[in-house]
Amino acid sequence: MLRISKTHSMTALCSRNLRTTAAVCQRVPMSKFDPETDVRENFARLQSNVDIVKSRLRRPLTLSEKIVYGHLDEPETADIVRGESYLRLRPDRVAMQDATAQMAMLQFISSGLPRVAVPSTIHCDHLIEAQLGGEADLNRAKDINKEVYNFLSTAGAKYGAGFWRPGSGIIHQIILENYAYPGIMLIGTDSHTVNGGGLGGVFVGVGGADAVDVMADIPWELKCPKVIGVHLTGSISAWTSPKDVILRVADILTVKGGTGAIVEYFGDGVESLSCTGMGTICNMGAEIGATTSIFPYNERMARYLVATERGGIAEVSEKYKHLLQSDEARSTTRLSKLTSPS
Repeated sequence: MLRISKTHSMTALCSRNLRTTAAVCQRVPMSKFDPETDVRENFARLQSNVDIVKSRLRRPLTLSEKIVYGHLDEPETADIVRGESYLRLRPDRVAMQDATAQMAMLQFISSGLPRVAVPSTIHCDHLIEAQLGGEADLNRAKDINKEVYNFLSTAGAKYGAGFWRPGSGIIHQIILENYAYPGIMLIGTDSHTVNGGGLGGVFVGVGGADAVDVMADIPWELKCPKVIGVHLTGSISAWTSPKDVILRVADILTVKGGTGAIVEYFGDGVESLSCTGMGTICNMGAEIGATTSIFPYNERMARYLVATERGGIAEVSEKYKHLLQSDEARSTTRLSKLTSPS
């Protein structure tokens, strides 16, 4: 099975084919802040790895399995047993909040590496305490944490990590609006990193040491997650909201029912949810102990990508839509069905 390597990048392939138009060869960056990247290369690797795993397992894959197994370091030989084996994965990017980023960056610096191996960002939001009001609290945080912010900004500049200064926003919302996209695997040093599942990717909250491993080009280890399927039918009515969906799921699973599992939503009921609504449901998945939660790619996600100036990624996602939805025959560890009354 042929795997896509860095030496066969989309840019290289374009340069060899004189008949290829400039429009086709133009990069589709992972974000406007990462112009040197090309999301098409990520999808090509994802497709290659999924093909290898499916040929080995000889069974349909759920959406979360496609994305998780699609990021295996060695898909040809990886031991894949839900709830038992440990997977060695290659996430696409890292996000860190300011409280944990301090030690993470210090550890990375001690590695002696010149730059982070994957796109990484630092977000200054956790050290801002709510006491008096927005502007006053922000100014107070800037004064108290001046040394921390200076270290993080300069370290980020030197080692290639993006820096979002204090006052720029909450980490998981910045990720959704700028860095999340269908099919991505992103780890973040914040429990609500899982919010990004509303855009069809696998987003996992981790500790600082895990972030350092990925930035240092070391495979990230994750216990092979179980899969809990939630079948949504009907549609959201005027008296309900996306939060009601996750509250009902939490009522069924309890605060630890999602431990060691990815909660995967599917069904016609998904179509009535906005992208940010799906993000809300995934965000609160942390409250049931889930590794993360995820929704299949749909038209709502495409519209959100276009609205946030990432139309190119929406086009590529449409091309790889088969990777961004479960296979027709689903295989979940546990299945729940939620129906909205008409």
